[in-house]
Amino acid sequence: MFDDNEYRKAMEAAVQRFQDEMKKVRTGRAHPDMLANIKVEAYGQFMPLNQVANVTASGGTMLQVTPFDPANIQAISKAIREDQTLGLNPSDDGHVVRVPVPPLTEERRKEIVKTASSKVEDAKVAIRNVREDARKELKTAELPEDTVKRAEKSIDELTKSFTDKIDVLFKAKTAEIMAI
Repeated sequence: MFDDNEYRKAMEAAVQRFQDEMKKVRTGRAHPDMLANIKVEAYGQFMPLNQVANVTASGGTMLQVTPFDPANIQAISKAIREDQTLGLNPSDDGHVVRVPVPPLTEERRKEIVKTASSKVEDAKVAIRNVREDARKELKTAELPEDTVKRAEKSIDELTKSFTDKIDVLFKAKTAEIMAI
């Protein structure tokens, strides 16, 4: 009998990665994950922002970045300012960096949805790759033909259910982005 648990777990992992990516997409409200991809030059090397500072959201329109070492405050401000995909303009008072999150324009919202849709396709490709791995294993397995057909049908249904789940997540995220 063919066991699809390994492939189910791989597809679940692809959906989880997609959800994590969607958390980083800006929706008009301040959220600490917005700055998750920021790399700060500190101590002679580039480090993720969360390793050099604590990021919190204060209110719906402001992020507050508190560096662990106040000597890095200028580097943190510079790194946030230089990330053009966010379009944020931080200010610091010597102790913390405040990042006001301006409201999104309609044009910018559509641009963000378009960018997020590429992540949808990446997630679906990852799921289809898992399906292909399962099919390859089925071809090499010495199983009766009817068992192989049932297993292929099961894998196709599994693939469809996970791609549908990604579509639902993306639709919800699109609605969240487009909401004013």
